[in-house]
Amino acid sequence: MIEGFSLLGSAMPDLSVFQYNAVANIFSMTVATMGAAALFLFMSRAHVDAEYRPALLVSGLVVSIACYHYFMIRHSWHDAYKLAETGGGYVGSGAAFNDFYRYADWILTVPLLMVELVAVLRLHPSKATSLLTRLVIAAALMIALGYPGEVISDPARWQERVIWGGLSSIPFFYILYVLWTELTNSLSSQPPAARKLLEIARLVILITWAVYPIAYALGGTPEALAAKAGTANAANAIVGATGVVGLQIGYAIADMTAKAGFGVLIYLIARAKSTKTALGEAYAAA
Repeated sequence: MIEGFSLLGSAMPDLSVFQYNAVANIFSMTVATMGAAALFLFMSRAHVDAEYRPALLVSGLVVSIACYHYFMIRHSWHDAYKLAETGGGYVGSGAAFNDFYRYADWILTVPLLMVELVAVLRLHPSKATSLLTRLVIAAALMIALGYPGEVISDPARWQERVIWGGLSSIPFFYILYVLWTELTNSLSSQPPAARKLLEIARLVILITWAVYPIAYALGGTPEALAAKAGTANAANAIVGATGVVGLQIGYAIADMTAKAGFGVLIYLIARAKSTKTALGEAYAAA
């Protein structure tokens, strides 16, 4: 194994009780959120027309996969730490925190997020196939290019992490551009009830996805890497630990919003576009 590079996980910096619990609690909240969203999406399929049920099925799969992986992430976080003998904080237990669980989740769920969005738009089959192919390839490249930088743990190699992050940003921004453009272009062909929701979907994608590079940057500063490697001085260790905690919390919040929150939005769009819903609202209005 190359020094400063771990395929499966990394050591973690010393944390205060508050920092450790903040991350542990957000992981627990993420597991509950993903699980609840999965139940809601699977049970809500009966409330939309048949052509939109595949979108909800895929959306339910996304949060189910995320629920499992965050359950594993939470346990890995717990195993990576122990309460310091002197009290007042948590120190590494000797077990590496497994960074791969999150990337294993993303390699499965990010392409599926593209599928659920395209499915609910109900584009022409040829256009949908072309769009989905481009988005899935870009998503795979984004994740594959980001992971080598994520697992660098040598503070002397932080510039390499920046390079990998920059390379990953190319397909990242391409995805955002394509999604924004396609959602905008599709508005005129969508039912009036769904247009506002699709406008909200554009903003949700833009805002929530922007959190990921910010979290990536927080966990990749020289101070954060030095704190993980145990080579930081006292002042830098505090800054580094804060960066690592910010990365974990940032990723978790972004995942909850981009998967569970976006899944509920997909349901609302599907319901707004369903004939049975449109007819019911017209009947009620009459």
